[in-house]
Amino acid sequence: MLITINPETKTHRLLTALQKGQTFTRTQAESRFGIKNLSAEVSRVRQAGYAVYANPVKTSKGDRVTVYRLGKPSRLIVAAGYRALAQGI
Repeated sequence: MLITINPETKTHRLLTALQKGQTFTRTQAESRFGIKNLSAEVSRVRQAGYAVYANPVKTSKGDRVTVYRLGKPSRLIVAAGYRALAQGI
């Protein structure tokens, strides 16, 4: 079941920015949108049917952070979704 995203929420503002090709780390999402738990917001966007990818990267200081971006789902992911639907999951 797909969920809809209320246009007046932080989740919608995040989705709109992702659709424009912007990427975000947890720190960037918190400062720009006031999102405290980015992984929860990304989960909501995914449940609405969007392919959001989490890419681990190393910063210039050597820290590891996760960068979230909107992408096109691979054939493998689409196939898994159809299998899940066929099994009633």
